[in-house]
Amino acid sequence: MATESLAPYNAEAIPPDAEREIAIYETQLGRFQADQVPEKIFTEFRLRHGVYGQRDNGSQMIRIKIPFGGLNAAQLEMLADIAEEYSDNIVHITTRQDVQYHYVDINNTPELMRRFASVGITTKEACGNVVRNVTACPITGVCKDETFDVTPYSQALSDFMLGHPDAQDFGRKFKIAFSGCEQHACGLAYMHDIGAVAAIKEVDGKPKRGFKLYVGGGLGAVPHQAKVFDEFVPAEELLPLSQAMSRVFSRLGERKNRNKARMKFVVAKLGIEEFRREVLAEREKLYHDPAWTAFMENLDAYDEEPLKPPTQLNGATKPEGFDEWYASNVQLQRQPGYAVVTVTLPLGDITADQTRALADMARKYVKETVRTTVEQNLVLRWVTMTDLPALYRELKAIGLGDPGAETTVDITACPGTDSCKLGVSSSRGLAAHLRNHYIKTGVSDELKDLRIKISGCPNSCGQHHIANIGFFGSSRRLGGHIAPYYQVFLGGHATENASSYGLPTGKIHGRYIPEFIAELTDKYLDERSTDESFTDYVGRLGKAEIKKILSKYDKIPSYEEDPSYYVDTGDTKEFQLKTGVGECAGELVAVVSFKLEDADRLIYEAGLHFERDEYVESAKLGYEAMIKAADGLLTTEGLQYVDDETTVSDFRNRFFEPGIFFAGFAGHLFKAAKEGTDSLDQELTHRRIEETTLFVEEAHNVYNRMRIRNEEEEQSRRSQRRKRREAVPARIPKAPPKPEKVEEIVDSLDLKGVACPFNYVRTKIRLETMAVNQLLEITIDDGDPIENVPKSLANDGHEIVDTKKIGQHYRLLIRRGE
Repeated sequence: MATESLAPYNAEAIPPDAEREIAIYETQLGRFQADQVPEKIFTEFRLRHGVYGQRDNGSQMIRIKIPFGGLNAAQLEMLADIAEEYSDNIVHITTRQDVQYHYVDINNTPELMRRFASVGITTKEACGNVVRNVTACPITGVCKDETFDVTPYSQALSDFMLGHPDAQDFGRKFKIAFSGCEQHACGLAYMHDIGAVAAIKEVDGKPKRGFKLYVGGGLGAVPHQAKVFDEFVPAEELLPLSQAMSRVFSRLGERKNRNKARMKFVVAKLGIEEFRREVLAEREKLYHDPAWTAFMENLDAYDEEPLKPPTQLNGATKPEGFDEWYASNVQLQRQPGYAVVTVTLPLGDITADQTRALADMARKYVKETVRTTVEQNLVLRWVTMTDLPALYRELKAIGLGDPGAETTVDITACPGTDSCKLGVSSSRGLAAHLRNHYIKTGVSDELKDLRIKISGCPNSCGQHHIANIGFFGSSRRLGGHIAPYYQVFLGGHATENASSYGLPTGKIHGRYIPEFIAELTDKYLDERSTDESFTDYVGRLGKAEIKKILSKYDKIPSYEEDPSYYVDTGDTKEFQLKTGVGECAGELVAVVSFKLEDADRLIYEAGLHFERDEYVESAKLGYEAMIKAADGLLTTEGLQYVDDETTVSDFRNRFFEPGIFFAGFAGHLFKAAKEGTDSLDQELTHRRIEETTLFVEEAHNVYNRMRIRNEEEEQSRRSQRRKRREAVPARIPKAPPKPEKVEEIVDSLDLKGVACPFNYVRTKIRLETMAVNQLLEITIDDGDPIENVPKSLANDGHEIVDTKKIGQHYRLLIRRGE
């Protein structure tokens, strides 16, 4: 049941287009709850509106897009109201500068969307197989080292790609990031599908803005570092090239194996040279779009102005704790007399009351210049220096005055088992434990720049690959119980736009992690050479030596000796592996399915208007439904919507004249295109709705026949391949070798169709029930499973005795290690 809204908001401020989108979402939610929409299609539909299923299966996570992380005071206040009324009182900042709420009733989501829209923010395409939030350096525009302010370019690309037809048919999600410089960690260009780093090139004797463009990066279970697409892309080519890349990704991206459906696999498969050729060829085919460069006529629109004049801190009275906070949380701007203040948010969480208080400070101390960060914090820009002590007092009074921003104590963590269906362990519980540990014990000044990041599973939502010391959730079975363990990653760093990824070195129980980190970092301080970084030292130390250190922390008591080792960090219940099907990108749903479902919805809405005697609107929606259905079928021919007239013409040429679409029903579209809607009375409108229904039903039938034909053709191809294999003459067998002793395979697992990391987890658990040196046979899929599972098992100390390719799968023989 929906919750009644308590705090007032200005409904008239909602843009008409946004209201229409939300009304459509509300209609589809009602139709789904009435069993009128297939669950697969509705799941991807709600994901594309930022509504994500949680681990408890009874509530939703809501994600709000915050392009470049920019927020004003009114938006902060609305975020606080929503957290208080509809969620658990927490506003959560993510590693993509988004905002998330947990434990939301799905019936409240339309109201939430309207309230967000009233202050200019949206949930649209925050999840799903679409372009996600476009991130940017949170201090761009005020950074001393930047080339130029990337804010207007990140906003322009975000606006352009939101809902763009060329960005609706991806196999998986698509992520974009901007950075104002090469050397810092703010943009993380190397780990994105598109990473744009500000660059200036002299052209005809004048400096010209552009971007060094990276493509094909990404973390996940198998991380890829992005490749340089071009050393310099002029700013006016940024949007059209991104559009061309979207089209190439839609066309060449994997559609069946979701484990290989990100753009990084397209770039890896083609190679950067061939990928570049494909993109540039696609760019040549694009019709000119004024939106590509319209934003460049008003780049000053995102220039920020200070609220107060510049000042210096000299002689100001400093409250207790100020100096430590100033050292870590205050960064001087390139504009003299001003500073950026980072508000540390442990675990990325801020309460509703704290958010409101921060909104007040954003009005009092700056001109509402607030941004979220990928480190899950908030920053206030343009704070005049003499205001820093007073601002610190106010932050401290509401519990937001912690020092240590972007240091060892500022630990990044994904939601883990708190709410995520894929979570193996409590990443947030471990992060909180480590943070409290380091606050209590202190951190050496020489180690304060080390970053720790934690993910609840191998998918790297906590970005453990780019941490100096990273962890992801794992487990180990001992006797009849399972203990929470973590895979250790070392050697990564986020600087230089995340140019180095860490590698797995072994597993450790969560309770031993502080001791392990202490031993490793002490060893680094004792043995490092001059100016040697921790990452470089780890590389020089080598995996074998690190494995020796880890081996000291390998043993834990049995459950009977100490059951506390079988409880996850921060939890109270015995640890269990309870993972489900994640919704990180939704299921792959063809664009034609979305458009046919849209046509069904429009028929439904036409009927509602007819019941209210609104015949013109009813007839209009009926015609729109036929156009939508025809357009959906045309997408199977590679054609995209231009206008209604073109759709009718292309439909006639592609489906009516070849006899694919029943002529009696196709004629309803042609007749409606000529009739218009203004002159239809009750009887004619009723007839229009009936004709529309017949047309849309036939469109469904045509698409179903196409799918059946495609499946039959695929079966035929498989049959032909099988016959060719059977037709190969048998080889004359050699004399049989002397019989050898055959080792017995003790157990087997069929893991076909089981995605990472669950195939690995199930294998690991089964091995832990076996004796040392016994053999286990497993069958896994091609793609990520065959790339990841053997490596993970080898890291655990097991031996891969044999690997055989069987059709589209692999059969592995594994010897249980010690």
